[in-house]
Amino acid sequence: MDGSSNGVIASVLILLGPPGAGKGTQARMLEERFGFVQLSTGDLLRAAVSAGTEAGLRAKAVMEAGELVSDDIVIAILKDRLADPDCAKGVILDGFPRTTVQAEALDTLLEASGQRINGAISLEVDDAAMVTRIAGRYTCAGCGEGWHDSFKQPKTAGVCDNCGGTEMKRRADDNAETVASRLEAYHAQTAPLITYYQNKAVLHRINAMGDIAEIATEMGAIVRGVTQ
Repeated sequence: MDGSSNGVIASVLILLGPPGAGKGTQARMLEERFGFVQLSTGDLLRAAVSAGTEAGLRAKAVMEAGELVSDDIVIAILKDRLADPDCAKGVILDGFPRTTVQAEALDTLLEASGQRINGAISLEVDDAAMVTRIAGRYTCAGCGEGWHDSFKQPKTAGVCDNCGGTEMKRRADDNAETVASRLEAYHAQTAPLITYYQNKAVLHRINAMGDIAEIATEMGAIVRGVTQ
């Protein structure tokens, strides 16, 4: 199915998973392998505001007022983005939907053009291990190379192997207490989505605690199975 001439998208995939599960890494790999476009809510909002689209201007006004952007606005921005030619081969939705209300709105949007969700892939993690994984992360301030207290340390402590920089930084919210809270919120928010897509027979689960390459292979097999 070619969407270049009629605005129809060949494949629509959803990635579910908590912070640190590797959604961004896996989405980039799927982009390279299948020619899909990764769409995250944050990037969509920023791009729409920057472009000054009608929906973007509505979002800007809401954000400047310090309020949360409504589902209606997010859906309007997503609808505009899906019409772009680069989305024709397929899209990977990362971070949307977050609730069953959003999932239903997305279904309605897709059904209007005869489309549907091909697959929802849940990257599943062990919470205790994830706290250790995320809380130990830090990066080189100079080149952005990622390091970890337990899993990936520079050869010389405090000196980046990549660029020789000595200034390292950690995200303020990458501490054990905050990570545990984010994971708890994710599970509470996403559990209904898991059920929602399972009931539609499009849910696929992957153990995201393993090797990145092995996860990518499993992801690829799922994507091929639901898009061909």
